[in-house]
Amino acid sequence: QVLLVESGRGLAQAGGSLRLSCAASGRAFSDYSVAWFRQAPGKERDFVAGLFWTGGRTAYPDSVKGRFAISRDNTKNTVYLQMNSLRPEDTAVYYCACGILSLDTWSRSVQYRASYDYWGQGTQVTVSS
Repeated sequence: QVLLVESGRGLAQAGGSLRLSCAASGRAFSDYSVAWFRQAPGKERDFVAGLFWTGGRTAYPDSVKGRFAISRDNTKNTVYLQMNSLRPEDTAVYYCACGILSLDTWSRSVQYRASYDYWGQGTQVTVSS
């Protein structure tokens, strides 16, 4: 069992930056691959960033590539999402998630919600123009 708690909700202006954190509790969290998703009002929950458990591979959709960066600190059991050059369309509730994935599965399915077993409660990010 893993419990995930996001923090770092905030309001930013377009072009600004925010960093979200996701603190995990539970055994062997370092064995889990992690990801961030987001959900805007009336829309699906979309993939934002993924990090394979070894730390050697990341994945991003084109909409955030070059602007967002996922990282983790296993000594703190914490996952981060650094968001730069924010746009109004980045406004959403952001969720962190984790799951045990093989490299093959991660490579094929990192962007799918069903790949992850545990989810945080979400944190609001609002970007004003």
